[in-house]
Formats: sequence, structure tokens, C-alpha cells
Amino acid sequence: MIAVLADTHSDTDHALTGHARQAVADADAVVHAGDFTTETSLDAFHDAATRLHAVHGNADSPAVRDRLPPARTITTAGLRIALTHRQPGGDTALSLFGRERGADIVVSGHTHTPTLTTTPTAVLLNPGSHADPRGSPAAHATLHPTDHGVRIAISTRDGDTIRSTHVSRD
Repeated sequence: MIAVLADTHSDTDHALTGHARQAVADADAVVHAGDFTTETSLDAFHDAATRLHAVHGNADSPAVRDRLPPARTITTAGLRIALTHRQPGGDTALSLFGRERGADIVVSGHTHTPTLTTTPTAVLLNPGSHADPRGSPAAHATLHPTDHGVRIAISTRDGDTIRSTHVSRD
């Protein structure tokens, strides 16, 4: 299982609580779409995660930006995941970003709003923020490999599923 998070905005730690904390503890890998804010927060994620795949966000300190790329692509369960904090231009720009990277799933952050959007080229996943939800529910996402791809679920801090979908391998 892969835990997907974004927009931590912490000066002191990873700010993981509830179901998000358990998801990170249980995950084979953690994907983070940026805005840790400080190196202390980034280091706390490195300590908590078995493997961390992350990008920097617009609110990250220069030290965090030096340690993380603005975008990356990983492969899991036979699917390509393109990761960015944001792309100016909304869903259209995220779809184009994903297409440029041959991605099946595009993970982004920035809005603090958990969303799951299916486009003709990729599924766009924003896990929301587990620590600084700004009017949305505190949330994170998980990707569970299946026989034919991955099941994506966005969950609240209490573990309630907000949205879910399945992405199939071609």
C-alpha cells in the first residue's frame, strides 16, 4: 500500500494523527506532494516512512527545496505516477503534465482540498491536507494494488472514505 499526502505546513514535525498516521506506518512507501514547510517536517517524514517519494511545494523553505525536486515520476503496481505540488492552469495543466510523463495517475497538492478526477488521459489525485485542511476535511489518500491496477481511496483523519476509484493497467 502507498500512502499519499500533501500540504503538511509544519514547523516542528510530520503532524500525522489518526488514520493518516496509521496509513504512513503501514505503507510500503509514502508519496508527498509538497509543502512540508521545514526540514524538520521533511526529516520527520523520512523517519516515519519506509520509503518517501516527495517533491517540494511553494511554501517550502529553501533548504527543503534544495533537497527535493519540483516534480518526479514513479512506477508502482505497473502504473506510472507523476508527482507535482501544482501546475498553473488547474486540471488541464495537470492532465498535460501527466501526459508528458506517460502517467496513469497525477498526484498534486496546493489546494488543501481532497479531489479525485478522472480525465481521458489520467486520474488526478489531490489527497488534501492531513494537517492544515483550510475548510476541507483533514484527509490523505491510499493506493492499494489489485490484480488489475490500484484502488485509490481518499480518507478522513477518522478513516471514513470520502472518494474512491480504481485505475486499471492497460
